Amino acid sequence: MEKKLGLTDLPVVFLVAMVCCFLWGSATPSIKVGYQIFGIDSTDTMSIILFAGIRFFIAGILIILFQSLMAGHFIKPEKGSFPSIIKLSLAQTMIQYFCFYVGLAHTSGVTGTILSGTSGFFSIILACIIFRYEKLTKPKIIGCLMGVLGVVIMNLSFDGGTSFHFALNGEFLLLLASVSLAVSSILVKKYSVRFSVVMLSGYQFIVGGLVMMAAGFALGGRMDLVPQFSAYILLLYLSLISAVAYTLWGMLMKNNPVSRVSIFNFMIPLFGVLLSAIFLGEVEQALAWNKLAALVLVSAGIYVVNRKAKEA
Repeated sequence: MEKKLGLTDLPVVFLVAMVCCFLWGSATPSIKVGYQIFGIDSTDTMSIILFAGIRFFIAGILIILFQSLMAGHFIKPEKGSFPSIIKLSLAQTMIQYFCFYVGLAHTSGVTGTILSGTSGFFSIILACIIFRYEKLTKPKIIGCLMGVLGVVIMNLSFDGGTSFHFALNGEFLLLLASVSLAVSSILVKKYSVRFSVVMLSGYQFIVGGLVMMAAGFALGGRMDLVPQFSAYILLLYLSLISAVAYTLWGMLMKNNPVSRVSIFNFMIPLFGVLLSAIFLGEVEQALAWNKLAALVLVSAGIYVVNRKAKEA
């Protein structure tokens, strides 16, 4: 069925990849708007975790329902997959999004978007040095250095002298989220040899969402009902970001060489910064010289790594 959709044709790959990158890029400003609509304070960590858990639980349900409809039967966890689901959920949902949601509450959408673009560099380091799935080539080293330089420049401040801003509850947590996402990518590569990627993604979201919801609520987190219908549309949209993007990206990765698809990752921070400027009113931050320089370096670094890996 996937062959009939032309998922190996370059125009289709380009279109689907752009949809995924736009969705992932829109996540940061959408989360920030969600905090505002639901009245979640940046210091209310447990309510933030509860909000995140609801989103990912819904996303997991949507993935399983969609795939079940496509397959014509209910998609249940494959035999022996539960330990893999738990480990993947811990890295991809619980740790990553705890760090991301809390860190994002203490930074701007522009900063969060650029830092989230560094996950590709951590994936390369883990794959080459720790797990040794591939060689650490010169282009990969150059790309990683460009990404690190971008993060440093982004956090420089020249108000009343030169200083470096890197808060533990802000930028540091966002970087940890990128590391956790990189670990989850390695785990997906490892576990997909035995199990369906879509099945793993769906159930790890459900498990992670349930754990985050339970922890957030038990430790005092609250999400009050709000009269705006738009609030629940936004929550559904956030859930669809994960459900749709992970499903489409998985289909592309299954039918194409990794490098052919991953080269489009450099569009995520571009979309994210643009949408943060539009919907969060962060135009001044988005146009600051250090943010623009960081965006260019991170995006170019991702492009260099993937383009050179493709040609090698």
